[in-house]
Amino acid sequence: MDNKDSAMAKALAIVAAVLAVVVFWTRSLSSQSLEALAQASLPLDEALGNGKPTLVEFYADWCEVCHRMEPTMAHLKQTHRGALDLVLLNVDNPLWEQELDQFQIRGIPTVLFCGPDGSVRGRSIGLRQPEELEAMVVALLRDEPLPQPSRQGATSAVGDANPSQSSAVGPRSHGEGVA
Repeated sequence: MDNKDSAMAKALAIVAAVLAVVVFWTRSLSSQSLEALAQASLPLDEALGNGKPTLVEFYADWCEVCHRMEPTMAHLKQTHRGALDLVLLNVDNPLWEQELDQFQIRGIPTVLFCGPDGSVRGRSIGLRQPEELEAMVVALLRDEPLPQPSRQGATSAVGDANPSQSSAVGPRSHGEGVA
């Protein structure tokens, strides 16, 4: 290899290393953001009982679709501060097993739209565009019927993200196998 090829190989190696660091850093920020939103959440029973509409998102740290929706959820929390509660529940935390059963969570991300009385007024499974979620939140805040999404949103592939999970349909399945 001549000096020109050697310099090119070194430059490519440096670019690859920088990209790897950026990807790792971005991924770790997303995980911290989901966790930060979850930690800033009110306890579920308090949010459902305080007379305010509430969004409850069931998520997982390994869920790529959950990470893609995080900026929208943070924006909704900020935009509707004081009028809307946001609660994030990690499906991998055994603390929420009862809620997974109670709300029949079959895939993630699942967002529940709860009225001021704590009742579930609607649900969304999978990736939703920011404008879809905003329209649903505005309807919830106005105590109007929620617009229904036309179909289930895109979900993360579980097999690649969490190979240790069983193949049975459950809250960690992202709705795979659900008709």
